[in-house]
Amino acid sequence: MQGSANLNLMIKAARIAGRSLVKDFREVENLQVSMKGAGDFVSRADLASEAIIREELMNGRPNYGWLAEESDEVEGKDPTRRWIVDPLDGTTNFLHGLAHWSVSIALEHKGEIVSAVVFDPAKDEMFFAEKGQGAWMNESRLRVSGRSRMIEAMFGTGLPFGTRPDLPHALQDLARISPVCSGVRRLGSAALDLAYVAAGRMDGFWERHLHPWDIAAGVLIVREAGGMVEGIKDVDNPVMDKGLIAANAEIHEKFARVIRNS
Repeated sequence: MQGSANLNLMIKAARIAGRSLVKDFREVENLQVSMKGAGDFVSRADLASEAIIREELMNGRPNYGWLAEESDEVEGKDPTRRWIVDPLDGTTNFLHGLAHWSVSIALEHKGEIVSAVVFDPAKDEMFFAEKGQGAWMNESRLRVSGRSRMIEAMFGTGLPFGTRPDLPHALQDLARISPVCSGVRRLGSAALDLAYVAAGRMDGFWERHLHPWDIAAGVLIVREAGGMVEGIKDVDNPVMDKGLIAANAEIHEKFARVIRNS
């Protein structure tokens, strides 16, 4: 696909940041003897990735706004456009030497995501989309799966960790969905989970308590691959809802009913 100038800028920024992260990822194994040391190292890798992306994007489009995980929000001179960035989605995987993490970059225009990139540097898989132009992974067009029976479907999700208080709610979700599907996977990167739904590798994904930078890019990629995405509460605005349901069109309604318990 011949992308726009904005999309090409996003892909370039993701690749540069990805190279930096891959280099740091190779060092993580040497730091496992010290949890504190490894955690500090990954924090530095995360911040370095964000700095790279910010420099590339803001140099190219200095008037756009900025919303990212590791820095304060910036309102641009152009109030209609902003970058939404997660420089390292899947930090815990990265910390443990598990090669499943990603860089996520989205461009929002007048409250709508219009360009999206999710890059998996460890596997060199670049997922991207623009509104109305379809979704792609490297040179291949993406399409959501065609499964129509819940019992044959495999879903992805995220689970609470540490001291987060929402574990009971997550366990209730699992108790409802597990008996009616073929399996649930918790892979550890919401951005990549959504890209996998777009690629037909999973049939759907849901998660509660998300941030815009976790999912902004993935929402557009799923939609451009023919899938459906809704907020769990705010159906029309999944990016700002903090809870999301995504699936192919064949099972989305049935899947959403189970998650919403209605």
